Amino acid sequence: MSTQAHVREIETVWQGGASGRDSYVIQSWRRCLDEHHLDPAARCEAVILPEARLNEHREQAQALIGIARVGLERLYGHISGQNYVLLLTDREGIAVEYFGDPRQARELRKAGLYLGADWAEARAGTCAVGACIATGEALTIHQTDHFDMTHTPLSCTAAPIYDLDGRLCAVLDISLLTSPDEKLSQVLARHLVSATARRIELANLMAQTSRQWVLRFAAAPDFLDVDPEGAIAVDAAGRITGMTNQAARLLARAAGQDWRCPEALLGQRLERFLELDVNGLPGLMRGRPAQERGLRTRDGQILFAHAIEPPPRPKPRAALASIGGIPAPLRALAAPGAVMDALLAKAARLARTDLPLCIQGETGTGKEVLARAIHDASARRGDFVALNCAALPEGLIEAELFGHAPGAFTGAAPKGRKGLVEAADGGTLFLDEIGDMPLTLQTRLLRVLAEQEIQPLGGGAARRVKLRVLCASHRDLAGLVAQGLFREDLYYRLHAASLTLPPLRAREDFDWLVARLLARHNQDRLRLSAAALAALRAHGWPGNLRELDHCLATACALCEGTEITPENLPVALALPDEAAQLRAALAECGGNVSALARRLRIDRTTAHRRLRKAGLRRHS
Repeated sequence: MSTQAHVREIETVWQGGASGRDSYVIQSWRRCLDEHHLDPAARCEAVILPEARLNEHREQAQALIGIARVGLERLYGHISGQNYVLLLTDREGIAVEYFGDPRQARELRKAGLYLGADWAEARAGTCAVGACIATGEALTIHQTDHFDMTHTPLSCTAAPIYDLDGRLCAVLDISLLTSPDEKLSQVLARHLVSATARRIELANLMAQTSRQWVLRFAAAPDFLDVDPEGAIAVDAAGRITGMTNQAARLLARAAGQDWRCPEALLGQRLERFLELDVNGLPGLMRGRPAQERGLRTRDGQILFAHAIEPPPRPKPRAALASIGGIPAPLRALAAPGAVMDALLAKAARLARTDLPLCIQGETGTGKEVLARAIHDASARRGDFVALNCAALPEGLIEAELFGHAPGAFTGAAPKGRKGLVEAADGGTLFLDEIGDMPLTLQTRLLRVLAEQEIQPLGGGAARRVKLRVLCASHRDLAGLVAQGLFREDLYYRLHAASLTLPPLRAREDFDWLVARLLARHNQDRLRLSAAALAALRAHGWPGNLRELDHCLATACALCEGTEITPENLPVALALPDEAAQLRAALAECGGNVSALARRLRIDRTTAHRRLRKAGLRRHS
């Protein structure tokens, strides 16, 4: 189709004329004209974000990327031989993860099928990622469906990924530089991308709700326990605290509500949607055959369900005993060993004091977990209250910390709101990533610590507080002081004593940590194979405990058998020394790739991909 013909068709649609395009394409074209004010006759080259801006987006999406990686690698293993490119974008349409043939890197970058590409509809026009964000649905934008003629050679299929609160948080896209003319050729692509998005949502829910009941469901019993269609998290009172998108749609349909309004679903009791309450969950556990675990929704639909019980809660602080002179909350953080024993003994002594502490360590080493254990090991009767200073916009941190008076600012609660400092009165306030706190707020915090008094935002009476402050940072606070980015007086007030957590790669109790984290997620009694454990031991773990936790949670959610094998782990973990291991394994298999695939328990396509990635020549 020529540019002129394409422009004429778009203008005809805009004027209300007929078109054979899918309705979501027509709606996107109209948004491009009416809302985004784009010109269909103007070619718009792909935009790749500079590295600094890309890193910001990747850091914000780090947890999801870690959880999604196994599913992404598995999907790419199925599609890589067909010239597909796989992109994971954040909710803004920025590609934060990418899988593609490195031999096509130049062409893919030019087309925008590359890491850091901006596929927001307002910039790129009608495209699969942008239309998916706008509609919240899986869809295909095929060739001349694209608004911009620059993109008309492409065929792109995308599916949304939702978080536990029912909000769209990412988009999974698979695209082709060139494709058959028929749009129906991408039906399988839509199925694959939708199935992977569903599994990523499930893995995310399993990773974040380890202390709650999880109810997984399917329309038929056959694949319930290995590949459920959706899941919800339920607290001890039977209220829904999280859900996958398929679960949100099911709940909304059962109650005659709109799944796009998740706030009407979350916090509601289970029995509002299902003929089931929290007391009936144990009867749906795996001890019974799947065929006997049926239930009915309030609108009459029959489902089969698998309930997963949360692990036992830790004993109350008063009942916890000291083990070897180290209080049980602290002793539970590590197996016996010289390095951690010394750290925990120091933490135990400091826990009994009112001294402010600074906990340092790399990202993901468990700084908040240690802070909470110090609070639990103390005699404080108040609550442990945490705030991540890097997770909130600068304009919101002050209100979160100090609270606000009624009508203090636009969007303020009508009756005002108590801040986290006041909520921690009598207990412990933990300020994570304190190095990211704005300088102006550092001044207010210093005043609170000095005067033990807070003034809510917008006025109101000052309130006395008595609390202990713990802080943490992976940044060099002393260096920030030298650069003028952190107040020196606040640094010394917070830094009465310090504790430094070792990175995971230096932990002597690595196997114990693996077993403990696996038990948290291992509701189905899965076990690690010797090869998988060896791969975990060999990995460098730049994301530390958080990365290990996400890896094991995802492996548990996606493993289809009873044993976690290297195939269930990300490629970087499955083959920590790829070239050397693959070369040796291939030699032992006489250069036969099929034999190598059987040895590694992967399919032949994945074996070829790993050989290419390790820089090894293909063997017949």
